Amino acid sequence: MRSSTGLLGLLASLGMACAHPARGSIDSDLIGKLSTGASISHNASVFPRWSEFGAPHPGTIVSVATEADVQATVQYCVSKNIPFLAQNGGHGWSGAFTLGESGVLINLRGLNNTVFSADKTQATIGGGAIIQEVINQAYANDVQILTGNCNCVGALGAGLGGGYGNLMGLYGFSVDNYLSFNVVLANGSLVTVTPEQEDLWWALRGAGPNFGIVTSAVMKSTPLAQADNVAWTGGLWFTEDKIEQVTQAIEDLKLEAHMNIFLYFLTSNGEPTVLVTVFYYGTEADGREAFKSIIDIGPYDDTTAVLPQNEWNAGADGFCTKGERKPTYSAGFDHFVPTTWRQIWNDYTEFLTNPNTSATTVVVECYSLDKAQSIGSETASFANRDIRFNGFAISWYPDASLDATAKAFGSNFRNLLRADDGLASNRTYVNFAFGDETNQVVYNNNTQRLRQLKKKYDPKNVFNQWFDL
Repeated sequence: MRSSTGLLGLLASLGMACAHPARGSIDSDLIGKLSTGASISHNASVFPRWSEFGAPHPGTIVSVATEADVQATVQYCVSKNIPFLAQNGGHGWSGAFTLGESGVLINLRGLNNTVFSADKTQATIGGGAIIQEVINQAYANDVQILTGNCNCVGALGAGLGGGYGNLMGLYGFSVDNYLSFNVVLANGSLVTVTPEQEDLWWALRGAGPNFGIVTSAVMKSTPLAQADNVAWTGGLWFTEDKIEQVTQAIEDLKLEAHMNIFLYFLTSNGEPTVLVTVFYYGTEADGREAFKSIIDIGPYDDTTAVLPQNEWNAGADGFCTKGERKPTYSAGFDHFVPTTWRQIWNDYTEFLTNPNTSATTVVVECYSLDKAQSIGSETASFANRDIRFNGFAISWYPDASLDATAKAFGSNFRNLLRADDGLASNRTYVNFAFGDETNQVVYNNNTQRLRQLKKKYDPKNVFNQWFDL
């Protein structure tokens, strides 16, 4: 899947080394092309990634302050044949990055503004903004906006892959809510892409990292007073003997527009347990009625509450801890099979017998898809509009000697989901993929058109670090 094209691929195939400028040369050549707010450093540890497993190891980090800084850095790297990667929160968990000491990391965090139009129906989001920053700005300005569910993740990075979120039952996927992008392309130009640029507009919304660096995006937003921007959400905790009942109930549950539900296997108070988090955009009474089939199973604890949007994601903040090793395997599937989930539980608890693995977690995300599926699948390159559920297993530990064991656990989890997924072929959401998947698995039937557009917009394959086409 990750074969290179162009000059870099040819040299690699011949076992030849490219001549890259020394670090000092990069500093002296590039710094004069950047704004005064930008900086260049060589200590990647200052910019940690969420997972050290398979992480890139750049020798140079360019922290940009303007969109023009991104353009200048890309132009320089392309002219000098230097590999590069753009990073915001550093939460992309693919283990297949190839960026090494000769490469440049473009740190986008300086582009972290979120600005609303006068009528509050549009938000301009910088390429360095994280989800919590976008939510906080929206909430403070009496605006509701669709984002992902993990506060520390880059807002646009999550959205460009497709963009699941609590409010997608009302608004669809993130890719359905963008209005325009500012993008640095492979030829070094900084352009604004709108639906009028049909091919590039389609490609960016689902496979964006293969076509450019999005420095900012304009997105739909909705004026809404804080008092109305609340939801009933939180945890229902179950003992492991309820696994079959819980998974069958989720399978049978019709998720309406105001609803979503997540399943977790995790450790709480030193013991593995089953957590179901519910979300209902509305009152607690209506939420409890909507999720009655789950509640009637009998949780041993109920930590739900009515919360404002700027607190909806707080329960997942523990996932934001950076560092250590977190190889993550994922698969999309259309049906919960209770016996399969009993096997997954058994494998999960067996993996926990390894030292320092208590943070390991299994997760399934389940959203209302009626709104999203009312929008044609051909409108964006995002490929998973037809998938009911996304499951992933995060093996979390500090010691690299456990890598093989963790990969076996994760791979087996993925195989168990795929064995009775109800799909015609293996499918994985690109933002959740491990890194060994083929293009067909992450881009599905859009693969051929994406490859054709890749030849047009990036013929030298300079954007090659994220499920390369």
